[in-house]
Amino acid sequence: MVARSVFTGGRRDAFATTLGISAGCFVWACASALGVAAVLAASQTAYDALRLVGAAYLVWLGVQSLWAARSGAGAAAAPGAAAAGRGSAPRQGHPFRQGLLTNLFNPKIAVFYSTFLPQFIGPGDPALLVSMLLACVHIALGIAWLSLYAWLLDRAIETFKGSRVRRALDALTGTVLVGLGLRLAAERR
Repeated sequence: MVARSVFTGGRRDAFATTLGISAGCFVWACASALGVAAVLAASQTAYDALRLVGAAYLVWLGVQSLWAARSGAGAAAAPGAAAAGRGSAPRQGHPFRQGLLTNLFNPKIAVFYSTFLPQFIGPGDPALLVSMLLACVHIALGIAWLSLYAWLLDRAIETFKGSRVRRALDALTGTVLVGLGLRLAAERR
């Protein structure tokens, strides 16, 4: 998602996507700390429903990228992309919202916060406080990593300003998103 945002709108959109992803993690962390995410982890039906919604969302985002690649929309300048000095596909929704929804529709995040982080909470520790502290560390590391990744990717793609390369990148990211969505839909717990 962050790479797609760099390709379509530059670093600013990528940072907004990163914040959306982090907000999704925070929602799941709160749900986990309150025990709600454990219900999702324990219910195969709820897990599968969320997994399929998430898969459909990824496929939809991928199809948008493939459509932009096919139609040549990658050569058009998007708002904010002109300042970055490169052509970009038109925005296909707000990047923060896309990052947020991608994580909210990902049941693996709920399972991660429900099963992995509690291992680090001792018997006498205040569970809610420690759980949220651990989640905040995870989210801070994610923001740092994804921001660095977006910056490096933005610098690297300055070389690929041509519309043919732009369409190839749109096609590649679209194919990857569709593939991830289909894989998520087909996978079993």
